[in-house]
Amino acid sequence: MFILAESQTPAEPGDRLRNAYAVTAEFLSDIVSQTCRRFPSVSQSGKTARIERLIQSGAWTDAALALIDLELPQWQLRRIAYDEGEWHCALSRERELPDWLDQSAEGRHADLALAILSAFVEAQRHSAPLRRPSVPAVHSDAGARYEPLLSDNFG
Repeated sequence: MFILAESQTPAEPGDRLRNAYAVTAEFLSDIVSQTCRRFPSVSQSGKTARIERLIQSGAWTDAALALIDLELPQWQLRRIAYDEGEWHCALSRERELPDWLDQSAEGRHADLALAILSAFVEAQRHSAPLRRPSVPAVHSDAGARYEPLLSDNFG
């Protein structure tokens, strides 16, 4: 049985990552079940099996990087830095652009794997398709004072 088949709490993944102290298999499985759309993927069975093995062996950082590779193939790791007791991680779609031109997804945490997962969740939020109809909706605020008018004389 897959370790990722269980899902328990519907809390916001970003909040859970910020408040976490360390990664566990159950915690990472919950984050994957809440955020990943391609996991488990039949066409990517090798990648999903690798992520399962990494989670079961406790390789949290490698599992987080493998999740980025599976779920967000257009995003790349741009920067990992350690400063004043926190890891800072940035993911980017255009790694070659300067920082000030690129829209990156950033995460930070005292634990490296949680910093990478925070950036992953942020990148997924940026990549989520907007739920908009193809035709904009028009709100009818016409009150009782307005009545439709028909006029056939245009000349």
